[in-house]
Amino acid sequence: MRKRDQQRFKKILTAQREQLAGNAKRAVKGDVHLDPDDFPDEIDTAASEVNLAFTGRLRERERGLISKIDQAIEKIEDGIYGECEGCGEEIGIKRLEARPVAELCIDCKSEQEKRERGMG
Repeated sequence: MRKRDQQRFKKILTAQREQLAGNAKRAVKGDVHLDPDDFPDEIDTAASEVNLAFTGRLRERERGLISKIDQAIEKIEDGIYGECEGCGEEIGIKRLEARPVAELCIDCKSEQEKRERGMG
């Protein structure tokens, strides 16, 4: 992959990381706690708990994506960004544009998904 392309992807990844970090900061500033006295009945309490659990799952997914972004930026700095971890071939630019944190080329990802479907 050309240096120019690597730098373009580094900007994209850095912007995504900053956006996710900003989302996390805004979520932390929002006082997220449950006080049973704030809700008049069990249904309101249950609905609030479901929303809180959903928010927690979203945050966990964002943390995982931030980790993948950090790994991709590290690969750019090491000069190995865009190499498939499965076969060592170059991951296509179109795939990286769609998913900048991709670790596998389309062929290896398809094969991985087939294996996972076979197990599940």
